[in-house]
Amino acid sequence: MNFHKVELVMSAAHKSQFPKTGLPELVFAGRSNVGKSSLINKVLNRKNFARTSSSPGKTATINYYLLDGKVYLVDLPGYGFAKVSKDKKKTWGVFIEDYFRLSKNIALVFSLVDIRHDPTADDMAMADFLKAAGLPFMIIATKADKLSKTAAAASCENIRKKLSLPDGVPLVAFSAKTGAGCAEIIDVINKFDDKTEEKDAVSQSDD
Repeated sequence: MNFHKVELVMSAAHKSQFPKTGLPELVFAGRSNVGKSSLINKVLNRKNFARTSSSPGKTATINYYLLDGKVYLVDLPGYGFAKVSKDKKKTWGVFIEDYFRLSKNIALVFSLVDIRHDPTADDMAMADFLKAAGLPFMIIATKADKLSKTAAAASCENIRKKLSLPDGVPLVAFSAKTGAGCAEIIDVINKFDDKTEEKDAVSQSDD
């Protein structure tokens, strides 16, 4: 996968704008300020490619980054922002639900949590939803540089327990500052390069 070849192709503000290209979608979900933009920037080796809104709670869009013309990196609006009104939270919730309900090409969900704290109620709700929906996912515990290695390992075990993660669901401790965990995430994304090539080969053989 060519990580230098990436572009923001859509900032969807309504379900009618969701792309229908059939490309795999790798989804980044997590609460506001958990570090989604920092993770995406680190994976792409860009400084400010994915940007956090200067006014959190003001705008909610689903951003689609096309990577190497093969997969979408889909950045969902952050949930749990305290200063957002209840009505706006409800609207955003419906929007995110529409995405999961209508998008037929979700290949994997990266669910981000803060390694320094217990998972929030929203974090647990997201994990429960992903398990119930049968969607493949992995947990990314962000801000790992804020803890010692021993404390980070203990926190990861606590997060796994609190989220009741099934066997086989990966959990990666990640730091945008040190790059810890970045290689593992890139390896996961690269697997979809192989799958896309296999799909193209099958299509050509059918022709």
